Amino acid sequence: MSIDVGNVVEGKVTGITNFGAFVELSNGKTGLVHISEVADAYVKDIKDFIKEDETVKVKVINVSEGKIGLSIKQANPSPSPNSNQSHDRRGPRRKVTRPVDFEERLARFLKDSDERQTALKKSQDSKRGGRGAR
Repeated sequence: MSIDVGNVVEGKVTGITNFGAFVELSNGKTGLVHISEVADAYVKDIKDFIKEDETVKVKVINVSEGKIGLSIKQANPSPSPNSNQSHDRRGPRRKVTRPVDFEERLARFLKDSDERQTALKKSQDSKRGGRGAR
């Protein structure tokens, strides 16, 4: 089977890195599924979505200079909006909060910063044996 752009093929995950997963295709060649092409939702850790030695269906999205670009999310299109399953492409739902204005954010930042500085100073003083010690 030839590897042409647009083909959907199956392959075995041979390695996982922080930027994607390497998939060995049926013809023995290896391609890369970039982390952005793993799922429709935000992928923080690729290991949450795929595991090594797992067989996955991938779509060939580009072939250049011997390198094969693959996509899992394009090979498995999301269900249609009319289906019974609710599918949010933006990832998990977040609690709706009111917008925070600049002044409030600045005040919160200054308070947090002051608390961190105080904790750091106490930590440093305790290592030196208290105030004024050398």
